[in-house]
Amino acid sequence: MMSVASPSNPVSDSSSTPHSSSTNDGSPSTRWLVIGGGVMGLQVARDLIDRGQEVTIAEAAPTFGGLTSAWNLGDVIWDRFYHVTLLSDTKLRDLLTDLGLESQMDWVETKTGFYSGGQLISMSNTAEFLKFPPLNLIQKLRLGGTIFYASKIKNWRRLEKLSVEKWLRRWSGKGVFEKIWQPLLQAKLGEAYKQTSAAFIWAHTARMYKARRSGMKTEMFGYVPGGYATILDKWVGWLKERGAETLTSSPARQVRKLESGEFEVDFGDGRTQKFDNVVSTIASPVIADTVPQLSDEEKKRHRGIRYLGVVCASMLMKKPISEYYVTNITDTWVPLTAVIEMSTIVNPDKQLGGNHLVYLPKYLPDDHEGLNESDEDYKEKCLSTLEKMYDHFSRDQVLDFKIARAKYVAALATIDYSTRLPDIVTSVPGFYALNSAHIVKGNLNVNETITLGEEKFTEEVWPDYQRRVAK
Repeated sequence: MMSVASPSNPVSDSSSTPHSSSTNDGSPSTRWLVIGGGVMGLQVARDLIDRGQEVTIAEAAPTFGGLTSAWNLGDVIWDRFYHVTLLSDTKLRDLLTDLGLESQMDWVETKTGFYSGGQLISMSNTAEFLKFPPLNLIQKLRLGGTIFYASKIKNWRRLEKLSVEKWLRRWSGKGVFEKIWQPLLQAKLGEAYKQTSAAFIWAHTARMYKARRSGMKTEMFGYVPGGYATILDKWVGWLKERGAETLTSSPARQVRKLESGEFEVDFGDGRTQKFDNVVSTIASPVIADTVPQLSDEEKKRHRGIRYLGVVCASMLMKKPISEYYVTNITDTWVPLTAVIEMSTIVNPDKQLGGNHLVYLPKYLPDDHEGLNESDEDYKEKCLSTLEKMYDHFSRDQVLDFKIARAKYVAALATIDYSTRLPDIVTSVPGFYALNSAHIVKGNLNVNETITLGEEKFTEEVWPDYQRRVAK
């Protein structure tokens, strides 16, 4: 695994009073704990430090990063799950600029493929779209029209009231839905697509439209040399240089507010520490389990959020498997969501030791038994599938093969999802619950997470804190 931030000293019981210095806006500087060292947690910590607060970040894993963390694959250190940056990812690019990394980014054009009817088909431009074999001309026009219409919609709340199946059948028609949309939805969401709102498709379409470079309409994806290991090292280093305390291998097992007004946080093994304010950025069901003083209604809302999990294989190969960055799959016998050829973006010679990196993800609802499938079984499923899909693929090309899992990846955008979200400002004064489940106007990605964290911290967390300390 990469080394992003070494574990701090063992957590001790600290009962010191908040120091009395003030920030630029006159707010006192107090002790904050940020639970979760993923992108949201790091962003919240960044905002707190910018406001002169005393910050501790606690991460349950041995390293920071969450879904963006990296590991060793053969002699290569790269992301455990696949990530790229789009030209339109302005908040992420602003962060990279602040960290001195944006100027180092490599940008490349990408191609998109489909595996349909047992064939690999390119669909990377308008001409290829018009030749797309599975659909007739009318169906292609309806599919293109649906995507274009979705990209222009501004009132996403209206779409949230409709099922994605009903909306897509209406605009694309039965043939397009059953040949294209339904298998893609099932590959991504399983049977949970039936409870998913049309806002799901709107969010994905809107982001990909933004990815197209103005004028040329070409998809441009980028990455920082070294991947997220480089970004996280710089980001965590930036926070530590400005006084943040970083705790790894420190899961917040229980958060309880004391009569003194402080929070006592139990990190397990007899380790506790006290704070004045706590922001939890971890998955909602875990928040409900770790904060007993939340109201029954708040716990119900947190536990009511359904998540999408993932099993994702990383495969280091001697040769590339495909010319497409993403191969979408509409043949239902394939037990994968997609095939991601990362080395169509990442320079194999400069970044991967002359080898090639392929991701094989399968997204599943968080209660699906497939998330617990053994590594051996999933590996065999992946390799035997690739042997059927690609005539040129052979197992002796595989140099290393590892499997990463995450139970809570993205909240499912079910019907009327935003109306059932738990509040960020909770019934426990000084405890805030801000996580990726609060993304309602986009899909989960690093840029969206940074944007949400910045907006909700500024609009809800900080004003509430100022009101409380002003009393």
